[in-house]
Amino acid sequence: MSRPRSFGERGQTIKRNASLAPAPQNRDLQGKDSRMIDFNAVQERLLAALEFSAHADQLVMSYYGEAGLKVELKQDQSPVTAADREAEDLLRQRLLEMFPRDTVKGEEFGETLGDSGYRWILDPVDGTKSFVHQVPLFGMLIGLQYQGESIAGICRLPATREVVYASRGQGAWWQQGDSAPVRAEVTTTAALKDSLFCYTAVEGFQQIDRIDVLDNMAKQCRLSRGWGDCYGHMLVATGRADLMIDPLLEEWDACALIPIVEEAGGVFMDWTGRSTAVGGNGISLTPKLKSAVEAVIAPTSR
Repeated sequence: MSRPRSFGERGQTIKRNASLAPAPQNRDLQGKDSRMIDFNAVQERLLAALEFSAHADQLVMSYYGEAGLKVELKQDQSPVTAADREAEDLLRQRLLEMFPRDTVKGEEFGETLGDSGYRWILDPVDGTKSFVHQVPLFGMLIGLQYQGESIAGICRLPATREVVYASRGQGAWWQQGDSAPVRAEVTTTAALKDSLFCYTAVEGFQQIDRIDVLDNMAKQCRLSRGWGDCYGHMLVATGRADLMIDPLLEEWDACALIPIVEEAGGVFMDWTGRSTAVGGNGISLTPKLKSAVEAVIAPTSR
């Protein structure tokens, strides 16, 4: 089967999203550590990344469901396909063409260093196992940091035609198909007994010897569902689930999630309670559940 690989080539017409969230006033943004962040620079990068990721979205979907798609295993035994590699390559090229002084790090091709203070972190297909099994619960993650702080994020869900994006101080926004973006907001659920809990796989809890966390959550929450990877975190950010727990999470999985979940009014934290992309795990949740969840994930004496 032949297909064009020149998604987003100059001169090619791809429908732009004319209904993005209204641009807020031009002003400097204050990071969580009181560092001032140039609003115009962040907005320029966010809009560019939304456009570039739309091209990469099309590329990924051109492979989705393809008979005979070759699946390779990386050194850590996780799967990778041409969709992962080509989508990351497209994103890296476009970002470095427009912002040549920025740093770009991706899951598939490592890190290209820059000196602007801005750092992109890419996961072109988050949920490759779902992707290769033709299950639509996979996504594309693009995170942006400034001086080490996660300040903007994009999560595209190509198969369900959704995109959720945010930048620090500007809220989180959710667009479905061609409809206008709406505010993404977490729920106000206040008790585990009323909550919908999401996770990716049983094996992750087994690998860190914390199957007790999964068992306790399943017992205490109203519903438990394996709607995993970035899809589960986006369910929390858009108010369709209350809690998503990942016992294993890489930096490229987490960076984009932090500003999206937090700008939607939620909490993103590792299992020690820190808002970080490098904790090795991650939890997205509505704020009123935080203390109850911390009690469940607290280290055991086993």
